[in-house]
Amino acid sequence: MGAGTMKTIRRILHDESGDLDDLPGWTILALTAVTLLGLIVWVGRGGAAANTIQAAAYAAARDASISRTVEEAVPHAQAAAASALGGNVTCINLDVEIGGNGLSTGIGQTGAVTATVTCTIATSDISFPGVPGSVTITKTASSPVDPYRER
Repeated sequence: MGAGTMKTIRRILHDESGDLDDLPGWTILALTAVTLLGLIVWVGRGGAAANTIQAAAYAAARDASISRTVEEAVPHAQAAAASALGGNVTCINLDVEIGGNGLSTGIGQTGAVTATVTCTIATSDISFPGVPGSVTITKTASSPVDPYRER
């Protein structure tokens, strides 16, 4: 920005007689473009993070469904979710919950295991560095358990 533009902005901010009409058109356009770009980055990176967390939920459900017991399913699901997130999403807090009746059904009976992954992400990770706050994303997926496998 040139010195004349800065003087105009200062005059508008400090003098009540200033008006938005005193600002050059490109200044208003530039501010609008930067705001729109920030919004696009926020939505795009937030969507990518949500998709990655959904993939982690699918991986957790699948690993839990091939476990023999509920006690084995939880650590397997947590490891699968953490692995699926990889370096793409950094969770401040990662919580993996396992549900469903799949591991407690008898041989020959159908069932499914459900995994719910809750990830709290720092806002600065999905927008611009230095932005305070956090966003919590929760995704759920289920996976069938083989009815004829030994439990």
